Amino acid sequence: MENKKKSGLSFTKFLIQNNTYIIFAILFIVCCVLSSNFLTIMNLKNIALQQAAPILVALGMLFVVVTGGIDLSVGSVMAFGASFTAILIKNMNVPFLLAILAAMVLSMAMGCFTGVLVAYAKMQGFVASLAMMTIARGIAFVITNGMPITVGAGNLDQLVSGKLGYPIIWITILMIFIFAFINKYTSFGRIVIAIGSNETAVELAGIRVKKYLVAVYSLSGVMAALAGVFVAARTVTGSATIGNGQELDAITACVIGGASLSGGKGSVVKSVVGALVLALIGNIMNLMSVPSYPQDIIKGFIIIGAVLLQLTMEKSEKTI
Repeated sequence: MENKKKSGLSFTKFLIQNNTYIIFAILFIVCCVLSSNFLTIMNLKNIALQQAAPILVALGMLFVVVTGGIDLSVGSVMAFGASFTAILIKNMNVPFLLAILAAMVLSMAMGCFTGVLVAYAKMQGFVASLAMMTIARGIAFVITNGMPITVGAGNLDQLVSGKLGYPIIWITILMIFIFAFINKYTSFGRIVIAIGSNETAVELAGIRVKKYLVAVYSLSGVMAALAGVFVAARTVTGSATIGNGQELDAITACVIGGASLSGGKGSVVKSVVGALVLALIGNIMNLMSVPSYPQDIIKGFIIIGAVLLQLTMEKSEKTI
């Protein structure tokens, strides 16, 4: 009897620890059943190309969420990064790699400013990033005059073609490995998690918490800019409308991946899988010709479900 009880607890623990992977596996099978076009090379390639940007944003968002914060500015910073890069290339003939670097540096400064407001001005991350969301989007509209900036061939399009196949996919995979390593094997990753668990205790240990808070928001800004560039590379256009709603997708991906919105918990790999879960849902709805507006409704319920699931999992972990 006792062995059966232990076995039941072990199985429950397994489900709790691997719920993200289980959800993805079930959803993948459902997609295969619902559409014969799902497993085609073309469709899988499109999913990979389209999800490079959301995954990068989720990676940057994760570190912010782990500290107990939130960054609502990522979608707008994506728009700024894409627009600024396109302008440098088209209007100033700046080499595209240098243009991307410049956009990332400025976007890091935006994230840094948000982090300073959170760490030093003691402003809530929600409010500080909401302000930056408005500022970054506004700057994007000002520098583009509200018009899309089309970049000629031989520039950003090299990120989605070439001898190496699809560079944005390889870059995204590299970033996943880097972030996973930082999160799990470095003092930075451990301290970020500790801040989310108990910020006061970390401060009492003599660690400069403010420095780490500024760092995670800066990192989020950099990743958002790179994600915006990836979107611009796919469309060969920089636009101030890029990234609308991306902040919600990133937060949802992190939560589906088991990150706690109260901080102290988060996995890079699971957050990536969380982003892929959203990708599968969007992809299968497109294959089934579901209109975009109903998709938004469904996505909203998914966010609610993801948060409720995470809360349930946290309660279950405490009882095991």
